[in-house]
Amino acid sequence: MTETIYVLNGPNLNLLGTREPEIYGSDTLDDIAGSLEDRARELNLAIDMRQSNHEGHLVDWLHEAQARGAKAVILNAGAFTHTSIAVHDAIKSIKTPVIEVHLSNPHTREAFRHVSYVGRAAKGTIAGFGALSYTLALEAAARF
Repeated sequence: MTETIYVLNGPNLNLLGTREPEIYGSDTLDDIAGSLEDRARELNLAIDMRQSNHEGHLVDWLHEAQARGAKAVILNAGAFTHTSIAVHDAIKSIKTPVIEVHLSNPHTREAFRHVSYVGRAAKGTIAGFGALSYTLALEAAARF
């Protein structure tokens, strides 16, 4: 049976490719999904990729990942990274390892982005490599 990696994306990530491409690059979320699915097949894994602009969806999906026996979660919580105690608590409440991922490097940006509630609960963080950040996170998740 193929193990599944959940790839969860938060607010505004549906706009990738057009939203501030000088920061986030020109790849769309569909482009990233395609690359991840290709690499996942090579690793004998499956990807379940989702995006929502609603905090509660991310919380529900984190709970679901554990309930369905996901191998790991790759999470780009977008702005909820810096604001959501609910997402932090959801990560802490599950045993499924969570890898925080960001396209840009939050530490080189505005001061409010330097605080990550997600990072405080996640197994690790990969940031600053554009769309490659997701692939690097998948490579890490494959080793759990």
